[in-house]
Amino acid sequence: MLKEFHDCAQEMMDFIEKSPTCFHATANLKEMLDKEGFLELREAQEWSMEGGKGYYVTRNDSSLIAFRIPVLAPAGFHIAASHCDSPSFKVKESPEMVVENIYLKLNTEKYGGMILPTWFDRALSVAGRVAVQGAEGIETRLVNIDQDLLVIPSVAIHLNRDANKGTELNPQIDLLPLYGDCREGYKKDNLKNRVAKAAGVEPEEILGQDLFLYTREKGRFVGENEEFILSPRLDDLQCVYASARAFIDSEPKKYINVCAVFDNEEVGSGTKQGADSTFLEDTIWRIGEALHLSRSTVLRMVAESFLISADNAHGVHPNHPEKSDPTNRPYLNGGIVIKFHGSQSYATDALSAARMRSICQEAGVPCQTYANRSDIRGGSTLGNISTSHVSVASVDIGLPQLAMHSAVETAGIMDTKYGVDAFKVFFKA
Repeated sequence: MLKEFHDCAQEMMDFIEKSPTCFHATANLKEMLDKEGFLELREAQEWSMEGGKGYYVTRNDSSLIAFRIPVLAPAGFHIAASHCDSPSFKVKESPEMVVENIYLKLNTEKYGGMILPTWFDRALSVAGRVAVQGAEGIETRLVNIDQDLLVIPSVAIHLNRDANKGTELNPQIDLLPLYGDCREGYKKDNLKNRVAKAAGVEPEEILGQDLFLYTREKGRFVGENEEFILSPRLDDLQCVYASARAFIDSEPKKYINVCAVFDNEEVGSGTKQGADSTFLEDTIWRIGEALHLSRSTVLRMVAESFLISADNAHGVHPNHPEKSDPTNRPYLNGGIVIKFHGSQSYATDALSAARMRSICQEAGVPCQTYANRSDIRGGSTLGNISTSHVSVASVDIGLPQLAMHSAVETAGIMDTKYGVDAFKVFFKA
């Protein structure tokens, strides 16, 4: 039994290791789908499809919506939504900066709500995508400089005696990564050359870039009995993997299964490829068109549909249990977390919570509840953003974790498989 949890968690960490950015996560999802015979559609082309087949479409190389059509006439849509971006540093244009005629560092900016001190003194590198001129127009290439390339060094305690008193960090001053040594005798190879080599192009071919820093730390098991996992980007690639794995392994009967993975949740979702775009809505309407369904039929299907918004949840912290709500207290290895919020930052209501609990019961998966302390402002996620475009019953859930938005986060070994099992029940209907 424990081996099944261990193996599932290891597969999830392998997926995360291959996904240093949202672009890589999307490419890895495409690879998983291609292996199972899913067909890629393009937004700029006509769509045709048939029952019993699976399809997917991407937007901006960083968001993906996959769906499988049942053989019989579908009653509605079963949708799982998650996000593939994580807080990091984005590399600015013309990033190289020379300091004291000796040090070479990179100019970066924050992406998302980061726990900034967790990025100090770690081996880092650069990954993302570049845009180049191809034979038929602008094309993109994935980039991952696969080496320990950068570090953001702390200031020694001797030079900053207040370092352990909550010193405020300035991202333009304190958090720029060290890249190289400019002195005579050291090989000079600017970042653009490194990126071009990683992308398999010449530097002059690069016309645009979306590059991010990522920590080189690999996911691993920790704890007395290896009951925890320590990994970068658990928020939200853990939910991405769990929903995608279940989606691929499931055959729908009555509903069109949909696995939606959005970019830019960490910065508000307000992009053409985010949950606050028309991507999901456009895809649903185009599915209806390709299946020759009337507008009224699609609207009736939406009314019979259900969306599970899956974005990791805060577990009770062992050093600060007082930060959690007095009665809604999820724990690592405790199963699916159903999220509630009185001001509707989460989409869960009585009916959607009941449906999620029913799914967990059928899957034999434990579930727990989360609510913010009433005097602590919480975050938001995909549920209400998605349903503002597609008016569908929705529940917000997550897998419990610690240190959300740290460079490296902690979760339970059992919860990934709990997520996969619950999604399999959802997708088999």
